[in-house]
Amino acid sequence: MSTNTLQSEQLKIVIVGHVDHGKSTLVGRLFYDTGSLPEGKYEKIKTACERRGMPFEWAFLMDGLQAERDQNITIDTAQIWFRTKQRQYVIIDAPGHKEFLKNMVTGAASAEAALLLIDASEGVQEQSRRHGFLLSLLGIRQIAVLVNKMDLKGYSDKVFKSIEDEYRAFLKQFGVEPKLFIPIAAAKGDNVANKSTNMPWYSGPTVLEALDRFQTAEPPHNLPLRFPIQDVYRFDQRRILAGRVESGILRVGDKILFSPRNKVSTVKSIENWPHGSREVATAGESIGITLTEQIFVERGQIGSGEQDAPIEEDVFNAKFFWLGRQNLEVGRKIKLKLTTEEVECQIQSIEKLIDASTLEEIDTKSRPYVARNDVAEVTIRTKTPIAFDNADRIVNTGRFVFIDRFQVCGGGVISKGEYPDRRQVLSGVKSQNIFWSAGKITREIREQRNRHKGAILWLTGLSGAGKSTVATELERELFAMGLHTYILDGDNIRHGLSANLGFSPEDRTENIRRVAEVARLLMDAGVMVITAFISPYRDDRRLARSLVNEGEFVEVYVNAPLEVCEQRDPKGLYKKARAGEIANFTGVSAPYEPPDRPELVVHTDKQTPAECVAHIIDFLKLQYIDTDWSI
Repeated sequence: MSTNTLQSEQLKIVIVGHVDHGKSTLVGRLFYDTGSLPEGKYEKIKTACERRGMPFEWAFLMDGLQAERDQNITIDTAQIWFRTKQRQYVIIDAPGHKEFLKNMVTGAASAEAALLLIDASEGVQEQSRRHGFLLSLLGIRQIAVLVNKMDLKGYSDKVFKSIEDEYRAFLKQFGVEPKLFIPIAAAKGDNVANKSTNMPWYSGPTVLEALDRFQTAEPPHNLPLRFPIQDVYRFDQRRILAGRVESGILRVGDKILFSPRNKVSTVKSIENWPHGSREVATAGESIGITLTEQIFVERGQIGSGEQDAPIEEDVFNAKFFWLGRQNLEVGRKIKLKLTTEEVECQIQSIEKLIDASTLEEIDTKSRPYVARNDVAEVTIRTKTPIAFDNADRIVNTGRFVFIDRFQVCGGGVISKGEYPDRRQVLSGVKSQNIFWSAGKITREIREQRNRHKGAILWLTGLSGAGKSTVATELERELFAMGLHTYILDGDNIRHGLSANLGFSPEDRTENIRRVAEVARLLMDAGVMVITAFISPYRDDRRLARSLVNEGEFVEVYVNAPLEVCEQRDPKGLYKKARAGEIANFTGVSAPYEPPDRPELVVHTDKQTPAECVAHIIDFLKLQYIDTDWSI
């Protein structure tokens, strides 16, 4: 291997251990012994300690570096670097459980190896066991256990061997076999960079030698493409989709499928700041892409090849470690973050509970919830389908964290499982084996009994335009005339049928599709269906119209200027939208497309609700409720 290859090689490691077992001291020593400190940093801190009459501690180096890094926002405060002759190392800074999970499961940081510290004078603690289990849970198999502060136990080989035997036995229970156990005294430098003369009974490698023995993982170029979208930017008429290639290779000209929602386009260009355009991007690179067709794509979606896409589901199995102070019960709503996607979810069922400190299984019948520091095997249901992979196949798209009140409160992996392909259902592709079932009572028979035709009255307009007000008055009048009628109201539908949808353009489309299908069924029963929905997009309203025959769909544009709707603001939504509290709000941060050729227009800024209703009924009498129409 050439010198250039060695120097360009990089290994990400995480250093964990119980509080005060010496992590900061070890890191400070590693920096000093490898010559990785900024020039004069050691001398500066040592002089400051002497001036204050306090002993120098290696941990002070880390405190000093942290303070400097906090002043420079361009440096990732979760990562620090040092170099040996063999390679460069990136330490994923993990001062506690929450930070460890957050840095391991989210963002660009994924450790390939771990150093786990145990204090020789305190022995194996609960945190030691939990960290060991966490490393196993996240799939880290290259582990060196460092028994620190050996100087406090007289460099005793018996103390070291006792801790090694105990901890090996514990880790073996869940299939973890550490590469090495190394006795060290980080504060004095014993077995960190140089062999210790105080422990002649130990013949193994130093910490730095052990690190250099670890293997770097092959970049996941050969895995299927996974490109989670971090953000979407607009530059000079271009929409640039920014993100990090987690696996695979992406080329200009490749067709790329975005999951969930299954929109396909072709990569027009690959942008790499500050170097400009390029033809290829590989795993580990942060890039931006433009597409030949400007389809709607948003943060959280994952780009892939059409033939090897991620799983797309809203129910899946997982194993996770819980850190929340509040117990996690079945059915409780919580946020799940996977790559760049954040979605509301709940535990549907608990299959198994394990105490991470003792590995004892807990009876889920006597305790049907996940408590702090439990490991649970569960079934999770998300509010909307998300894209993911089994963690044993593609790690970065199979790890997740739970977030509660803006705090990381747990994290884990998606368990290996077989999941049905929902793409045909989600994309609207019908099975060839589904047939419409016609009953004995036809629509014509129902209309003869009802003495009126069925129809869909589709009221569309801005929030606050008066759709619901007109709809309820219209329903009352039609009912008084003896007609069978029913309102499908936007808010009511989102309480149930569309409770799992948000307000993105894609979710709005799906919401309108569901409403239109329900309206068609009610119309088939001879009902005069009134819908009151913003339904801002013309294409969505065209889809609703296309489900029925000509003349059965009446589009009513409830027209009121935006400024009038804002003045009314009956639910206080415009005020919240202007304050940035509501995203994708029609008329403020999302568009409304007025109808091209509606059957009717009512102007609620000029007409009273009664006048609007009278105008609509006059129209209906001509085609649907003619008083002279006989059976």
